[in-house]
Amino acid sequence: MSMQSIVEEKLKAALGPTHLEVIDESSMHNVPPGAESHFKVVIVSAKFEGIPLLRQHQLVNEALKEELKQAIHALSIVTKTPQQWGANRGNVPQSPPCVGGSKND
Repeated sequence: MSMQSIVEEKLKAALGPTHLEVIDESSMHNVPPGAESHFKVVIVSAKFEGIPLLRQHQLVNEALKEELKQAIHALSIVTKTPQQWGANRGNVPQSPPCVGGSKND
């Protein structure tokens, strides 16, 4: 099973999202071909209602605790309540290009 699939399954189980995107952004970074270590998560869940953004991100991190310890090097998180998602029309900012490592040396 791919790391992307594992992330999707764990977030579905923990947060019951109405919308979930798990985007493998590893190719944007200085990693070996085929590495699955950099992800962006866009998740919409009613469980985020009434709680601060920091706590929303903590819930995502808690669901992926083991993966963050072992396999995931970087995780970009976009959390929204269903109401925020509707008002935002599903617009999500693009991730900036990687400037780290030896990719730009």
